Amino acid sequence: MRKGIFQKAFMVFGIVTLILGFSSSDGAAQKFPSRPMTIICPWGAGGGTDAVARMLAVLMEQDLGQPVNVVNRTGGSGAVGHTAAATADPDGYTMCIATVEITMMHWMGLAKLNYKDVKGAALINFDPAAVNVRMDSPWKTLKELQDYAKANPGKLKASGTGKGGIWDLARAGWLKTAGISVDAIPWVPSNGAAPALQEMMAGGVQVVPCSLPEARALIEAKKVRPLAVMAEKRADLFPDVPTLKELGLNWAEGAWRGITVPKGTPPEVVAVLEKSLDKAVKSPKFKEFMDKNGYGIWWKPAAEFDKFLAEQDEVKGKIMKEAGLIK
Repeated sequence: MRKGIFQKAFMVFGIVTLILGFSSSDGAAQKFPSRPMTIICPWGAGGGTDAVARMLAVLMEQDLGQPVNVVNRTGGSGAVGHTAAATADPDGYTMCIATVEITMMHWMGLAKLNYKDVKGAALINFDPAAVNVRMDSPWKTLKELQDYAKANPGKLKASGTGKGGIWDLARAGWLKTAGISVDAIPWVPSNGAAPALQEMMAGGVQVVPCSLPEARALIEAKKVRPLAVMAEKRADLFPDVPTLKELGLNWAEGAWRGITVPKGTPPEVVAVLEKSLDKAVKSPKFKEFMDKNGYGIWWKPAAEFDKFLAEQDEVKGKIMKEAGLIK
């Protein structure tokens, strides 16, 4: 008799414990986030990636009710910031505004980090590269710039990101497609488009292949002249700038940005971030910000972003080998 009572009591205790366990687990998921969060930006303040990160931070903070801070961790062609974010605690409190370089840096031997070390929360945008020169330069067209580079190899220098970064790849692909040696316009590494444009204004470099939105302020101030954009169609922001394809060069390249978290971050936490990002990207405020700055919105949820990362890694490795950026 007493044995039966003990058995029933044990069963009841087990069921209660199980229920409490589920409740505790659900409660933990519901509490996220319960403290300030961080978005690590691998590129310098003032650039396109930094600007997008800060707008997302504002909107996510409003949605999630917790402070979202943007921290710039530059260096190593994006490797420093991407690595810092990927090696953070996988709890969702440290995110990264990841850029295309995460699918490129390991091919260059700049870092062991690759897309397998992170989990995508959402892809946010895409911006094609443009060939930018100073307004007071002697080159009024892309052909004039190409002719000079061909006749004077090594005299011009270009910058826009680290060695092997997306704007470096854009330069290499453009020159290769134009039948010009990739070494004709050597690359000077920088921590992003903003410092590269400043260097061009100072006369340190002559060409900056970066997105039109990143160069917009200087273009509108009549200090920078965009000669061509590496896209399928002209940009709405600058409809007078021709595409490379219009000029007879079959080459298009650009940068994308998305939010990632460290590998191993709980699925329920990723789901909270994905939902918040979806709400942010669909908001009128974000659309107005992106349209005003000329940034292109390109949305992919977490699962699709993960597949995209794998595809980009394979494609970028192939292109970089063809362009001679890696052996």
